[in-house]
Amino acid sequence: MADRPTMMDPPIEELLDKVDSKFTLVTLSAKRGRQINSYFNQLGEGLGALVPPQVASVSLKPLSISLEEIAAGKITYERPDEVEESVK
Repeated sequence: MADRPTMMDPPIEELLDKVDSKFTLVTLSAKRGRQINSYFNQLGEGLGALVPPQVASVSLKPLSISLEEIAAGKITYERPDEVEESVK
């Protein structure tokens, strides 16, 4: 693959190395992006119930911040154990 500069930082390839699928990446980053957005919205209220961004970022967009957190290894995920159902 050509090593050319893109608008995407961190690169998609780096992000996919941190997760097992594109679907997981989208779901994880969207969920964390909503958490970051909620954190910024409640700042003036002084509640402090949500986790602040875990990386220093120049971006102000919650989704970009969440992708940077995933690339830095600050945000991880865990798959629940699959329940085996027996057919009777």
